[in-house]
Amino acid sequence: MSARAGVARSFRTTLEMIKFSHTLFALPFAIYAAVLAADGWPSLATLLKILAAMVGARSAAMANNRLADRFLDAENPRTAGRALPAGTLSPGFVRVFLVASIVVFVAAAASLNRLAFLLSPVALALLLGYSYTKRFTALSHLVLGLCLGLAPVGAWIAVRGSVSALPVLLGFAVLFWTAGFDVIYALQDEEHDRRVGLRSIPARLGARGALAVSALFHVAMAILLIAVWRLSGSGTIFLVGIGATMAALVYQHAIVRPGDLSRVDAAFFTANGFVSITLAACGIADVLAR
Repeated sequence: MSARAGVARSFRTTLEMIKFSHTLFALPFAIYAAVLAADGWPSLATLLKILAAMVGARSAAMANNRLADRFLDAENPRTAGRALPAGTLSPGFVRVFLVASIVVFVAAAASLNRLAFLLSPVALALLLGYSYTKRFTALSHLVLGLCLGLAPVGAWIAVRGSVSALPVLLGFAVLFWTAGFDVIYALQDEEHDRRVGLRSIPARLGARGALAVSALFHVAMAILLIAVWRLSGSGTIFLVGIGATMAALVYQHAIVRPGDLSRVDAAFFTANGFVSITLAACGIADVLAR
C-alpha cells in the first residue's frame, strides 16, 4: 500500500510539474486544424496519434524547462515550491521522464506520416530551446507562442502530410494569443527577473508598457483570425467564436492593471481556457455544419 501511494504521489507531482491541465490551451486548436484539414472528423486513430504527439511534445518541453530553471525557481518565492527546487522530484527522475516524453512524441510523429516525422526534430529544437530564451532576449514570450503555434500546423500535417497557408495563419494567431497572455503572466515576476538578470517584456518595459504590448499581440491575433475565417470559407458560427474570443481577451485586459495583479490567475486560466475551447468548438461546428 505504501509503495502504491508513493507511485500515485509521484504521478500527481509529475502532472503538476508539467502543468498537464494547460494542455487545454493548445489541444483544441490542434483538433480544429485536424478537422479543417480533413474537412470533417479525421479518423479516430489519427486523432489519438495527434493527442499522443502533443502530450509527448508538451511534456518534454515542460520537463526540460523545469530542469533548466530549477535553480532560478529556487530563488523566486512564487516558484520555490515547484517539484524540483522543493525536492519532491529528483533531477534524475525528471531527465528519464524527459527522454520518455521525447520518445513518445517522435514515435507518434513517425506513425502519422513521413513529413511529420522529418519535422519532429525541428519541433523538438524549438520546444526544448525555449527554456533558455529568457536568458538572452525579452522576446521569449514570442518564442513560447511559436511553440504553441506549432500545434495547429502539426495537426494539419498529421492529416494531410503537407502544409499550406491556412494552418500557418492559425498558428500565428495562436502565437500572438500565447505571447499576449504570457506577458500578462510574467508581470508577477517583473522585479525578480530584473534582480536576477532574466529578460522579459515586463522587466524591460514595466507593467504599463507590458500590458500595452500584450494588447497589441491580441489585436494581431484578432486580425489573423479574421484572415483564417476568410481563407477557410468559414461562416457565421466561426465568426461568433471570434467575437467571443475578443470579448474574453478584453475582459482579460480589463481585470489586470498596473499595481493590481490580484486577478492574474483569473485572466490566465479562466479567460484563456474559455478562448481555446470556445474558438475551437465554434470552428469545428462551422466545418461540420457546411
